Amino acid sequence: MADLRVTLAGMKLENPLIPASGVFGYGADYLDFFDPNILGSFVTKGTTREPRFGNPLPRVAECPAGMLNAVGLQNPGVMAVLENELPKLRTFYRKQCIANVSGFSVEEYAETAALLEKDPSVGALEVNISCPNVKHGGMAFGTDPTQAAAVTAAVKKAVEKPVFIKLSPNVTDIAAMAVACEEAGADGISLINTLLGMRIDLRARRPVLANTFGGYSGPGVFPVALRMVYQVYNAVNIPIMGMGGITSARDVVEMLLAGATAVQIGGENLRDPLACPRILAELPELLDEMHVDKLSDLIGGAHGCV
Repeated sequence: MADLRVTLAGMKLENPLIPASGVFGYGADYLDFFDPNILGSFVTKGTTREPRFGNPLPRVAECPAGMLNAVGLQNPGVMAVLENELPKLRTFYRKQCIANVSGFSVEEYAETAALLEKDPSVGALEVNISCPNVKHGGMAFGTDPTQAAAVTAAVKKAVEKPVFIKLSPNVTDIAAMAVACEEAGADGISLINTLLGMRIDLRARRPVLANTFGGYSGPGVFPVALRMVYQVYNAVNIPIMGMGGITSARDVVEMLLAGATAVQIGGENLRDPLACPRILAELPELLDEMHVDKLSDLIGGAHGCV
């Protein structure tokens, strides 16, 4: 059987599968379906300094080959996560998670990251500068290389654990954004976050989402995500967590060939709660078909072939 292990900015993972932020809560949500210890790791729900109720309802809309969401970073706030969620996590999860951090100022990002880093359950931080559902903060940081670098530098100054910057696809030059973050000290890049989209209710003649716009995710975004991972791999020398529409082991292998070291699985978990164990079972079979002994040998394998 192929060796599925990968090393992600110093984190040694048994396999590259990581449920994405927003679909796996703080670890307990899927206990009725499978043991989360089979995962490489998982990314926590986006956490802010203060509690957030999120955007008004409705927050979700169906789309061809995916969905729109405008949840708006609903979370209990960092202190509640530290006092309640992460201690609970340690009762059933023997590995370290990746804590997702959001904020509305450079100082807030740094402060929240520094608090989360101190918890032993956290192995790395993922800094979300790209959420398209929040009307202030996220989009400004995620679409401006100078602001993205400022957040990166501030968080890196405040913490010692690896920092991944989660990038927005809603930009003209994704590689330039990644380079700005790398130069500011990022240990890795996560991409892509959701694409900005909307739906309109024909009867009401108004947007379906109360927030008007939302983040489009699902299989329909996979080719876009794959292209951006490929571009960023050529531009930086730090590891990439690739995500966006992954639904199968074949998608995972494509992401690795494009340059990802690990992958995050998002919306597919909402469609199929057993998506991660299914994909994990598919991977060794696919690698045997490809005559691949070590999954890590695939990373960046599609480069230099054209």
